[in-house]
Amino acid sequence: MRHAGSIAGMKAAAYRYRGREITAADILYIRELVSANPGASRRTLSKKLCEAWDWRQPNGALRDMVCRGMLLLLDRAGEIALPVSYVRHNPLAQRARPAPMLLDTTPITDRLGNLQPLGFQQVRRTCDEPLFNGLMEEHHYLGYEQPVGEHLKYLVWAQGRPVACLAWSSAPRHIGSPDRYIGWSGEARRRNIRFLAYNTRFLILPWVRVEHLASHILGQMALRISADWQACTVTRSIFWRPSWIQSDSVEPATGRRTGNCSGSPPVAARMTRRAGRTDRSRKCWAMRYTGASANC
Repeated sequence: MRHAGSIAGMKAAAYRYRGREITAADILYIRELVSANPGASRRTLSKKLCEAWDWRQPNGALRDMVCRGMLLLLDRAGEIALPVSYVRHNPLAQRARPAPMLLDTTPITDRLGNLQPLGFQQVRRTCDEPLFNGLMEEHHYLGYEQPVGEHLKYLVWAQGRPVACLAWSSAPRHIGSPDRYIGWSGEARRRNIRFLAYNTRFLILPWVRVEHLASHILGQMALRISADWQACTVTRSIFWRPSWIQSDSVEPATGRRTGNCSGSPPVAARMTRRAGRTDRSRKCWAMRYTGASANC
């Protein structure tokens, strides 16, 4: 964010929010929009502004939440006066934790070849989504967290039993090491960040002990994630897997391994920072990979 002083006579951008320049003329337009709709809620004002500016996501949906954030920024800066917000019941605010699942936990220690073929099931918005949520909650040390934005959830099956879970989400806005590896400019990153599918969870169930299973699963995911992500987001994805969900990486704050399986060998590792949609950054280990391979 930047502020360029008094608005009077200003032609340059007064603020910058999520890559959009906000000029003095924009601020005056927003003031007029608020004045012309005295009974409108902040949500309604946001949608009206998105429609007026044709401010949309790549999939055509209005950038309503981003716009609300921008309006809140201007309100806090004293540039506009938004209507008083009101608190309404949000059924997601007190979301119940996923329930434990009763499953056969007999150890699976067979050779990978004897478990083939593995079944990959995308379970988001299906009757098996509670199974995925429950397994993550019970067996991943981070527990289950509802993904934000576009996301996919997978169960991996072998001989009628679940053996692994994977979750993919929209990528964070900035991660230093991968950004440098890709080599794109800031503009290119903003234009193409939607093509990245970010692997937020990878869990091999604790009673599964099969050599090369993790690498094989990642290799199979690399073959299908682009098509599935395209169906989810109307874009084409790039297979990229950050390392802080793998057992061969550690969180700098706790020193704890962040998974229970190993994947493809990393090309490089370094401390980096990542920034989410609120521009808050945190340190993490990041590795870049040549791609997942099947070792069976």
